[in-house]
Amino acid sequence: MTDPEMSREDVLRVKLELLRAEHRDLDDAIAALDLEARADPLAVRRLKKRKLMLKDEITRLSDELTPDIIA
Repeated sequence: MTDPEMSREDVLRVKLELLRAEHRDLDDAIAALDLEARADPLAVRRLKKRKLMLKDEITRLSDELTPDIIA
């Protein structure tokens, strides 16, 4: 009988993939807005800020999943 609960590492991996997908979506949205001549600069700035926060969270989770190996 298997345990229906996911391990902490599995949960982090799923969260990491969701964050990466959102980061890619924001990248596409920002690129589309940059092509518009009348894009709202405030909206673009907010999307870029959200994208940077996602990048930081992705880095943090990646580091947590990949332990440092001291040689």
